[in-house]
Amino acid sequence: MTPSLLAVAPVAHPGGAEMILLRLLRGLRRRGWRVTLTTPGPGKLADLAAAEGVALERLDLGGLGRGRGLRAVAAWPRARRLAGRHDVTYLNGTVCGRLLPVLRGRRTVLHVHDMVRRVPRMWRGADVVLADSRAVADRLPGLGARVAHPPVELDPAPVAAPWPEGPGPVVGFVGRIEPRKGVLDLVRAAPAIRRGAPGARIVVIGDDDYEVDRDYRAAVTGSGEIEHHPWMDRATGLMGHLDVLVLPSRREPAGTVLAEAMAAGTPVVASRVDGLPEIVADGRTGRLVAPGDPDALAAAVLDVLEHRDEMGRAARDDARRFGLEAFVDAVEPLLLAR
Repeated sequence: MTPSLLAVAPVAHPGGAEMILLRLLRGLRRRGWRVTLTTPGPGKLADLAAAEGVALERLDLGGLGRGRGLRAVAAWPRARRLAGRHDVTYLNGTVCGRLLPVLRGRRTVLHVHDMVRRVPRMWRGADVVLADSRAVADRLPGLGARVAHPPVELDPAPVAAPWPEGPGPVVGFVGRIEPRKGVLDLVRAAPAIRRGAPGARIVVIGDDDYEVDRDYRAAVTGSGEIEHHPWMDRATGLMGHLDVLVLPSRREPAGTVLAEAMAAGTPVVASRVDGLPEIVADGRTGRLVAPGDPDALAAAVLDVLEHRDEMGRAARDDARRFGLEAFVDAVEPLLLAR
C-alpha cells in the first residue's frame, strides 16, 4: 500500500526550514510516497512544490507573530480532516505545533528548526520530534528528540554568478540579511580581508524577506565594502563560484547553507555557536570563530583562502553525510514506526 504524508508549512515564502521540507518531500516521492503540502496561501513555496508535482492544500495557522496562536484554532477542523486522509502528518516547525491538540489519535511528526526557549506541553503529543542539530535537541528535554541534520543536494546544478568574473578570490554570504545572521561582521571584516588577499571580492546574496530590521539591511546593502545581489532561485548552484562561504551568525540552529557550500567543494567560515560546530570541522573543512569578532573573522577567511584547495576537497567529502538520501534513510522509518 502506498504510504501518504501530509506536510504542514506555516509560511508561504520559503526559508531554510521550508527548503528542508521540500527536499524531504522530493526524496519521499522518489520512494513512492503520496505527499500533500499545506501552506497559508499562494506564494513561492507553493509554486516550488507544484513544480515538483506535490499536491497542495490551504491551511492558515495564524502567522508567526506572538499572540497569533488562537487563530490556529479556526484551522483545527480542516487540519483534522486533511490528516485523516494521510498516514502521517509532518508539522514543519514550532508554529505547526499549534495543531497537535486536535491531531490526537493521528500519527504526527514535529520537526523543530529553532533554538527554542521553552517547550510547550502540547509538543509532548507528537509521536516523533525531530531536531535540526544536537544543539536544538538539547533544548527539548523530555521529548526524545531525534537529530536529523538538514539535507542537501550533493550535486546541485550550477547557475551563472550574478557578478562579473574577476581575478581575485570571492568571499560570499548567502542568506537572510538580518541581525541574527551577523552579516555586518563580514562587512566590517572586508577591509582586512582585502589587505590580506588583494583583489578579493566580498559578495552578499540575499534579502530581508520578512523585514526583520530595515536599518540593518540598509547598513549591509548600502555599504561600499561589499557587492550586494538579491536572492535568487537555485542559490545552491552559486556555491561553486565562491572560494569561501561565510556564515557569521549570532544564533543558528543548523546552518544548512554551510553544508550546501561544502557539497560544492567550497570551504566555510562560521561562528562557533549553536549547531554550527556540528557541521564544520575546524581546521579541516573550514574555520570556526567567536561570534561578533570581525578581526577574527577576517583572519579565518584569510587562513581558509590559503588552504582553499585542501579544505575544499575535505569539505566535499564530509558533505556526503548530509546528502538527501542519507536524510530520507534516517527519517522515513520514523514516519510510520509504531
